[in-house]
Amino acid sequence: MKDAVLFDLDGTLTDSGEGIMKSVKYAFEQMKVPAPDEEHLRLFVGPPLAVTFPQFGIPADQIDEAIRQYRIDYNEHGSKFLNQVYPGIPELLSELQNEGYQLYVATSKPEVLAKEIMDRFDLSRYFIRIAGASLDHSRESKTDVLRYLLQQTGSSGREVMVGDTLSDIRGAHAIDIPCIAVSWGYGAEETLGEAERIARTMEELKNLLETRAWARVSR
Repeated sequence: MKDAVLFDLDGTLTDSGEGIMKSVKYAFEQMKVPAPDEEHLRLFVGPPLAVTFPQFGIPADQIDEAIRQYRIDYNEHGSKFLNQVYPGIPELLSELQNEGYQLYVATSKPEVLAKEIMDRFDLSRYFIRIAGASLDHSRESKTDVLRYLLQQTGSSGREVMVGDTLSDIRGAHAIDIPCIAVSWGYGAEETLGEAERIARTMEELKNLLETRAWARVSR
């Protein structure tokens, strides 16, 4: 029986930073709060907005409005499509699918948007299910999304998370799922060591999955 591979979306399958950071800046402008610099804007790629906005000056009682403004730019202005699939991802997914791996997406992006983006870039066909956050914030963290996904699919005990940020790593570990961190995304290099393994190329990721190297590392 092959493993179930649970892929993050932003920063793992697609380089979505340009659109996300543009929409974050738009939200800060509308909220009349100074936007973070480019380095700190990168921190918004991956984690839930409800977590990152208050870290950069958005008051607790204005977070929902900041997220609403973000979605105006991201959805209505089309920033969600300022995005591109990382080179080698379609080939990797096709090979894993052909080898019998069960492929899923687990993202903190709202599920409806994740599905739209996956369809736009012709990635949906590789995945059994795409699981994401709910629009009402009731399911938002990576751990919440992973629990939701496993409730839908059942757990085989052979799951591994693949993601690019500390949010992915800790979210998976919170429910005892190991994680392979990829270095081509938006996670800080010094945090990737919390994962069982680090993949720096598509070839390394495929090899780690095929050899189950992550399963031989204890935390």
